[in-house]
Amino acid sequence: MNIAVKQVSVPAEAAAILEKLGVETALYAGGGMASYSPVTGEQIGSLQTVSAEEAAAKMVKADEAFRAWRLVPAPKRGELVRLLGEELRAAKADLGRLVSIEAGKIASEGLGEVQEMIDICDFAVGLSRQLYGLTIATERPGHRMMETWHPLGVVGIISAFNFPVAVWSWNAALALVCGNAVVWKPSEKSPLTGLATHALFERALKRYVDEGYDAPAGLSALIIGAREIGEVLVDHEKVALVSATGSTAMGRAVGPRVAARFGRSILELGGNNAAIVGPTADLDLTLRGVAFAAMGTAGQRCTTLRRLFVHDSVYDTLVPRLRSAYASVKIGNPMEDGTLVGPLIDKLAFDGFEKALAEAKAAGGVVTGGERVTIYGDKSYYVRPAIVEMSKHEGPVLRETFAPILYILRYSDIKDAIAMQNDVGAGLSSSIFTNDIREAELFMSAAGSDCGIANVNIGTSGAEIGGAFGGEKETGGGRESGSDAWRAYMRRTTNTINFGSTLPLAQGVVFDV
Repeated sequence: MNIAVKQVSVPAEAAAILEKLGVETALYAGGGMASYSPVTGEQIGSLQTVSAEEAAAKMVKADEAFRAWRLVPAPKRGELVRLLGEELRAAKADLGRLVSIEAGKIASEGLGEVQEMIDICDFAVGLSRQLYGLTIATERPGHRMMETWHPLGVVGIISAFNFPVAVWSWNAALALVCGNAVVWKPSEKSPLTGLATHALFERALKRYVDEGYDAPAGLSALIIGAREIGEVLVDHEKVALVSATGSTAMGRAVGPRVAARFGRSILELGGNNAAIVGPTADLDLTLRGVAFAAMGTAGQRCTTLRRLFVHDSVYDTLVPRLRSAYASVKIGNPMEDGTLVGPLIDKLAFDGFEKALAEAKAAGGVVTGGERVTIYGDKSYYVRPAIVEMSKHEGPVLRETFAPILYILRYSDIKDAIAMQNDVGAGLSSSIFTNDIREAELFMSAAGSDCGIANVNIGTSGAEIGGAFGGEKETGGGRESGSDAWRAYMRRTTNTINFGSTLPLAQGVVFDV
């Protein structure tokens, strides 16, 4: 299928944005790592990479910076993050556009990603005055117990292409106000947005120093490179916490290596997310919620809706409407008005899409959509999102395919639907569409969804920064962003203070000398 489009100059626009945001040309021209735009498939950068030795040196420098930064009062650390938020506000249009160019997100999603960064900066600034512990009752007279939270160390961040800048901010904003230094390895598929973001951080840091505050050199570092550079970060003894976002396979490699040196990790991995549509669901609302959750970002969100369980009584009403929506959604250049589905990131993603559809057909699945759409020739990969109606919960349905495929199955008993939802390795996001309070409460109960996110009458994607983000099982168990996720970036100390003149022991122990 061919669609006529306007010609665009993606490399020139990317270079103009990078220059405007203060990125030195030498960092993305003439280097050994190629960056491509999924919009046209054109090369948009040749980045300078770091060696393993250079990466390790940055981590040592970050550790030195941490030892000074941890002594800065938290509200003053928050001032740096406030300035970062200001820089992001000023650069929102440009950085959002660059996200669309390099990650293929539609315009509103590119801007929305930068808004997430701004939001977490606002959250972190307030948090900088709320890093509090507990006062704890003690059995001993003349004593007090409390807990104190202290900065942890260097925080290593490994981000994925699909949220190339927001995930960094979720981690960095919290890490900085908590008193830590940061080292970031962006995805090889979206390094230019990493350069741009770090340039904005450097602007904020300069303003911070110009305002009279002290900030150590090496407080935030960017390391550009392939997998082996990520391995340096994962294995380095100076990195106290590794926050890694990516596939479950990546997490299986990262987690044990960090644990082997007794480091901490936050793993945000795969998500084979599901929604249940009950017999009382508002089908107009459901249609919109499912469409965005399943087709947004061309199915390349970790929270993308991939499985839909529809009650028998509404199946024949809802599913034809979904087929119509899938057939009519506008596919094309993500930066053009009206486009709702942009490109897959690369050929590897397209091959995975085709392989999963072929396997589903072989298993008896009925496929609607799924064809390739030619927009800018053979080097870009656009597809019509696919619906696959399956009779059994098996085969490719059980695996996450990072592409816009929605598997739909019928159900008649809510407990069976919940059991199927939970019968996969990942446990990130889930939702139910219902106006039955008993169904909703069951879904959110201990006997309901086993995911880290369980929504009612909204889709599986589009989480706000106020809540902790993350999932269970093969999703990794980590939490980022809001709520009390900040605690992962600090170390807890329990304090017992004796303000009396005797020394009573706990548990009735007597030890007189």
